[in-house]
Amino acid sequence: MQIIRYLKRMIDKDLIKWKNAASHKPVLLRGARQVGKSSTVRELGKQFEYFAEVNFEKKENEAVKVIFERSSSPHTLCNELSAFLGVPIVAGRTLLFLDEIQKCIPAISSLRFFYEEMPDLHVVAAGSLLEFALEEVPSFGVGRISSKFMYPLSFDEFMRVMGFTALAEQLSVASPNEPFSDVLHLKCKELFLNFLLIGGMPEVVSKFSQGGSFLDCQDILEELTHTFYDDFAKYKTRIKTSLLREVFGSIIEQTGDKFTYSKASSNAVHAQIKESVDLLERAGLVYPVTHTSANGLPLSSETNRKHRKYLILDTGLYQRYLKLDLGRILTVDNIFQVNKGALAELFAGLELRKSAPSGSTTELYYWQREKQGSNAEVDYVVQQGERIVPVEVKAGTKGSMQSMYSFLEEKKYAYGIRCSMENFGIFRNIRIYPLYAAGKIAHNNNSMFG
Repeated sequence: MQIIRYLKRMIDKDLIKWKNAASHKPVLLRGARQVGKSSTVRELGKQFEYFAEVNFEKKENEAVKVIFERSSSPHTLCNELSAFLGVPIVAGRTLLFLDEIQKCIPAISSLRFFYEEMPDLHVVAAGSLLEFALEEVPSFGVGRISSKFMYPLSFDEFMRVMGFTALAEQLSVASPNEPFSDVLHLKCKELFLNFLLIGGMPEVVSKFSQGGSFLDCQDILEELTHTFYDDFAKYKTRIKTSLLREVFGSIIEQTGDKFTYSKASSNAVHAQIKESVDLLERAGLVYPVTHTSANGLPLSSETNRKHRKYLILDTGLYQRYLKLDLGRILTVDNIFQVNKGALAELFAGLELRKSAPSGSTTELYYWQREKQGSNAEVDYVVQQGERIVPVEVKAGTKGSMQSMYSFLEEKKYAYGIRCSMENFGIFRNIRIYPLYAAGKIAHNNNSMFG
């Protein structure tokens, strides 16, 4: 059995800051299954004198549900939980962890009262299908609970886990004005190609970092895929699990293109497919990329939700589902040959989302002009300060920039970003970022752009 060592995450710093703050709301840690939520909280627990954990999925904790059903008083809850667990629950000295909290709706409802009545106690709750459970909570405690979001590991986190912390630090300060040396650029590309294949699911990264082969990682990815499939039956819906699997697969196959409902299933009606997509989105397995006219800020003000692309949560799961030729990706510098560049576009979008502060989520947008004889599309549109910036993803080192220039000319915006296998650089009014640095684009200090 694989021993999964703890993989340091960027959110660790945020949680330590929360621990040391004079005032701290209960934290609700949100994210898909198997992205590392429980491990992260247990690691945080080492910073406390006492650590009290309740996992509501375990049968031996069925009695704990009764405790929350009987009372919502934090003092009563802590006294009874302490007696049941055999662990002191003392404000300032104990971290109380309520895991898989979606299995106990009264526990979710109780979180708001901890902030009101026991503000000095550190409480963290986590769950994998929280979005479904929260629908059943009439008053969720807005302003009294702090949500934080977790995803599979980013490329920056992967580099640090693999022992390349110094390289990650160098990358954090690199920019189009200050490109990498060729040696560092080549090393990042090597690590990047590995990361594309294995993805950022913690169990897979742990295996790879301990010397596991790509084949070992493929086996774990296969198991994870089946875990997600098994979860489909837990979604409270009339949608058949077979349709959810079908739609999930179609989203993967349509990566990089506007999602077409008619391609998702030949046996289901539009409403059923739409509900399936919504369920997968709420479960954190797919993320939408919404069309925006991009005429001004905020980008969300001129969107068309009927025109969306979707991204699966992990590149490793993506390539495993499509049974891509791993050897080709590892040996061919121009990964445009792999599924028409969709893998590169997927990676860039995921990095943009993962780069958001843990207390918020980044909505992703793209732009497309559809006029007869004048089609143009920009993969992503982001906000940098008060600027709107188009981002085109090129899987190789070459490619037409016609859509980018069309966008800049039509919207009268100052510059665009090309994300490719090239080193950092500047070409006319285009800033070039290596694909592996996509996470720097939306949440970076962009003063170099003037």
